[in-house]
Amino acid sequence: MRKLEYLENKNICHRQIRQARLALGLSQTELAAKMQEKKVCLDQQMISRVENNRRIVTDFELLCFCDVLGLDLFELLRQCRAQSGPQEGAASHAGL
Repeated sequence: MRKLEYLENKNICHRQIRQARLALGLSQTELAAKMQEKKVCLDQQMISRVENNRRIVTDFELLCFCDVLGLDLFELLRQCRAQSGPQEGAASHAGL
C-alpha cells in the first residue's frame, strides 16, 4: 500500500478540525455522531486519528466536517495551506 502524506502530514486540516470542534464544545464522540447523521461513517477513534494527523481525510469527509462544524471549505483550505507551509510551487495550480 502506498504511503499517503504531504509534507509529513496525513491531512493538513487536523488543527482546524480540532479547534472548530473544541470551539463548539463538542467531544470527539459527539462529532462522530453528527458525522454519522450525515451518513459519513466515522467513530470517535477515527476522529482522534484525524485530529492527531494519523489518518487521511477524504473529500466527502472534509465537506461533512465543514458542514457539521460550520466551516467554510475554501477558508478552511486557505488556513490549512498557510499553516502547512507548502513548498515552492506545491498546490499553486489549485488557486488556493
